[in-house]
Amino acid sequence: MDDNQREDNTERRQDLRQDEETYRLKQEESRLGKAQRSNTYVWIINSIYWLSGLLEILLALRFGLRLFGANPQNDFARLITNLSAPFMAPFMAPFSTLFVSPTSGDGTNIFDVNIIIAIIAYALLSYLVASFVRFIFYNRV
Repeated sequence: MDDNQREDNTERRQDLRQDEETYRLKQEESRLGKAQRSNTYVWIINSIYWLSGLLEILLALRFGLRLFGANPQNDFARLITNLSAPFMAPFMAPFSTLFVSPTSGDGTNIFDVNIIIAIIAYALLSYLVASFVRFIFYNRV
């Protein structure tokens, strides 16, 4: 009977060790899954903020060039204007005539309010997109 009890105890210990190992394995798999989701989340959020930051810089350059009366025929000024034109389209004359930009006496220095509105709108949009991504990643079932 002593041998049977020892065998039963040995089997019970092996079963407990196996159950412990299974539990640890499930915990490790869960931790790895969370780490992978976290890496993906960080990459997406960083991409959103980098792209919106580049857009904000581009629009700020356009604003500065117009404010200080840069020559529109200059290659750099033309490059900045052409690159930022698609992003300014929703805020320009055919779509939006809400704001009239004040100019200097000769019309070269333009304080373009539409660019300021675009900068604010794109900053809010990037924040909303990042919040939506955060909601998707952290509210999983």
